Amino acid sequence: MTDGSIWLFPAPAGAQQNTVAGDQPRRDIGGYEIASPTVIESKGFNAHDGAGISLARLGGLKVGLITKRISETVALRARDLRLDHVYQGIADKLTTFREILEREKLNESEAAFVGDDVIDLPVMRHCGLAIAVPNARKVVKAEAHFVTENSGGHGAVRDAIEFILSAQGKLEKAVEEYIRARGPLKTE
Repeated sequence: MTDGSIWLFPAPAGAQQNTVAGDQPRRDIGGYEIASPTVIESKGFNAHDGAGISLARLGGLKVGLITKRISETVALRARDLRLDHVYQGIADKLTTFREILEREKLNESEAAFVGDDVIDLPVMRHCGLAIAVPNARKVVKAEAHFVTENSGGHGAVRDAIEFILSAQGKLEKAVEEYIRARGPLKTE
């Protein structure tokens, strides 16, 4: 969902910085965060990816994230997008992935995973559709079944969702539902 950039800003005088990733599930197993009341961590997100997550929901897909970092910015974006699964501070992504599959009553072949770095390879090796972004490490792209057209943080999530929905024959219907839900109200 990001291009990997992390922006650090000095907190305004008197500001109270929350250094815990909100109310999202997390594990303190190898994760890391900026834990300073004088620094604010920020990341950039792409609106096309957000619309893609809405399309995923309309197409019957569940969407989540598993990240090693712990960031209030990510927690905020995840709540905004109403992601189904959000795990921060996770070094062992495969175990968390398997827990999600168990909770959703899915097997590995029924899940897709988007990765960009070597920490993602264990999950990519155990999912039905391993997706990489163009700005991923070479070894990650080499193990992917599909590489998105757009880079991470610049529409890659949308690419992955459209690829899946298109393969399932659900993309057009999801787009039409998206447009209808955001169109003018009919008054007669």
